[in-house]
Amino acid sequence: ILSPVLLLIALIIKLESKGPVFYISKRAGAGYKIFDFYKFRSMRAGADQELKKFAALNQYGMDESDTVFFKIKDDPRITKFGMFLRKTSLDEIPQLLNVLKGDMSLVGNRPLPLYEAEKLTKDQIAWRFLAPAGLTGLWQITKRGKDDMSPEERIQLDMEYAMNNSFLGDMKIIFKTFPALLQKEKV
Repeated sequence: ILSPVLLLIALIIKLESKGPVFYISKRAGAGYKIFDFYKFRSMRAGADQELKKFAALNQYGMDESDTVFFKIKDDPRITKFGMFLRKTSLDEIPQLLNVLKGDMSLVGNRPLPLYEAEKLTKDQIAWRFLAPAGLTGLWQITKRGKDDMSPEERIQLDMEYAMNNSFLGDMKIIFKTFPALLQKEKV
């Protein structure tokens, strides 16, 4: 059913910029299990190698030793079509392969890039890795796309989910995900 949409997305990505259609990166999920994470590519090819170049723009802080997460508001590495993919969350569709492979669940904490996950290995912060990695989760429906979210708030939401997740809670998160997709903020 989705194949015409997926093919159209792939074609537009190829026409807009050089590089692969899919972005594949190593991520840490539940129990620090490392797996290949799939997304439609929304940035120019090689954007991962430019992290240090844009460190001063990180909204979580510039000090690499102190900050856990990396996010740039209005990231210049994102392509025009990539911005549309991110705003509509269509770039996330290939993660259904991760769900089918058992690397991720529909609901859980977002799997982190290895450079972020390695900074969350001590004390109670590591509890976030008790929960499955998910397509959507408590953080996404609570603060997704918000500029005012601190790293501590994001970690707290991940730990709260890890310690209190349940089937009923997951169903609530799934239903709250749809309105969260219709946000105005750029992510």
